[in-house]
Amino acid sequence: MTTERYGSGGPYEKSIGYSRLVMSGPGGGLAWTAGCTATVDGELVGVGDPHAQTIAAFGVGLGALGRAGLSAADVVQTRMYVVDLATHASEVGRAHGALFAEVRPAATMVGVAALIDPRMLVEVELVAVVPASEGESS
Repeated sequence: MTTERYGSGGPYEKSIGYSRLVMSGPGGGLAWTAGCTATVDGELVGVGDPHAQTIAAFGVGLGALGRAGLSAADVVQTRMYVVDLATHASEVGRAHGALFAEVRPAATMVGVAALIDPRMLVEVELVAVVPASEGESS
């Protein structure tokens, strides 16, 4: 079994000690993203806008999957951590639907007390299936 780790160069990866994406498994396997927020090029985008932050956060995760040769079609599970679930669930869900309506991964949305930056409204994670290489069976 091989494990590959991908970084994005984000400011917290080295200091906290994590990878943006980890892929593991024989003949394919799974890929997991770290928690992704709407931080793009070191700046939080969509401040005050849960829909925009969700689109941006999933964009970070999908970008990491893309660098590993995967796409939204490979996503089998998503998790959404929402600071104010009562107020923002519908906008977060609408953003998820815009990105994954055709894929329909297993999805979880939960309310959380806070994220690392108080302006962050949502953090997301993705799990994807890594297709087996030609000639390999999973």
